[in-house]
Amino acid sequence: MLRSSWIPGPVPRPPGPVLVSVTDFRFPRHADLPGIWRAATRLAAGWPELEGAVGVWLWAAPARRHCGAVAVWRDGAALHGFVGWPPHVAVMRAYRDRGRLTSATWTADRFEPSAVWARARTALRQPPP
Repeated sequence: MLRSSWIPGPVPRPPGPVLVSVTDFRFPRHADLPGIWRAATRLAAGWPELEGAVGVWLWAAPARRHCGAVAVWRDGAALHGFVGWPPHVAVMRAYRDRGRLTSATWTADRFEPSAVWARARTALRQPPP
């Protein structure tokens, strides 16, 4: 599994609880990965401006035809704002018929990058529901 560097958002590392979201997009054609990855990096470029975003890692498992993000948010309202963010909506519309997206969220008592990534990686290795 490949992982990007941490892309910080505008929210400094909070001392208390954070919301973690993990997405896993499974696509049947290897040829779709470059476009999917470009779309993800365009979204990530806007991360520093997203209200309530602590940060994000992009990840990909090209041989398994999976990619996604592990994002850390101040709260559920921040995640909800991202879901409705016009650039995100455009990407979801463009790729919704090219694969299957699953997601999960949890609250961490505090943001410890290694612990968040370890839990996300374990979740991403599980078969889809």
